[in-house]
Amino acid sequence: LSGSDSADLRGKSAIFPTATDTSFVSLDASDFSSLTAFTVCINAASETTRNYGMFSYATSSHHNEILLWQQNITDFWVELSELQTKFFVPEMNALLRHICVTWESQGGEITVWVNGRRSVRKVGGKGRIVK
Repeated sequence: LSGSDSADLRGKSAIFPTATDTSFVSLDASDFSSLTAFTVCINAASETTRNYGMFSYATSSHHNEILLWQQNITDFWVELSELQTKFFVPEMNALLRHICVTWESQGGEITVWVNGRRSVRKVGGKGRIVK
């Protein structure tokens, strides 16, 4: 991925064969200063019942500017800096699922999609800019 303007990660996997509190994948992304909307999509499966992060976007001012994490098998959290929004999603299990999270600043709308099915829309971070 080094030196590319865009990287296609489709078909790529990060597999953690042993549960740890320190395993992670790090990608160096382009500078997304003044981000007013985003969509993050991941494929995930897990049999663990402990809390775990699924995606984190760090900036120079905040190590979890955007954080997507699973609290237990049905509680999915979207965090924008200190703003936390909880969604109830279908039970996370060993079957691979496609999860997308969208957010836009103008109306503050946050939506979680699981396998193409939309969650309730929630509002958070209205007028905010991710820096």
